[in-house]
Amino acid sequence: MFVILWEFEVKPGSEDRFQRAYGPAGDWVQLFLRDPHFRGTQLQQDPSRPLYYFTIDLWDSEAAYSNFLDANRQAYEEVDGKYEGLTFQERRVLSFTVDSTTSPPT
Repeated sequence: MFVILWEFEVKPGSEDRFQRAYGPAGDWVQLFLRDPHFRGTQLQQDPSRPLYYFTIDLWDSEAAYSNFLDANRQAYEEVDGKYEGLTFQERRVLSFTVDSTTSPPT
């Protein structure tokens, strides 16, 4: 499983629209659902900084995510442009691969 964590600083007054766009039924998820290797998105609000949100995007692999971006660049940029006014900043915090075949230590 490939995991990507994004951080967003949302402009005051834009919280509801941001939550709709980036939440589980929002435009981003609708775009990602075009790909069978997309596994879901979680939207979390930072309780200590209410204007900060995180998305956690789950893909089968980094290659699957890269292939999706290559195949859907224009649509991705359209959705990105549609919502760029909602935030002061966004940044990809980290990404990593979880080896689902490895069991945790006992």
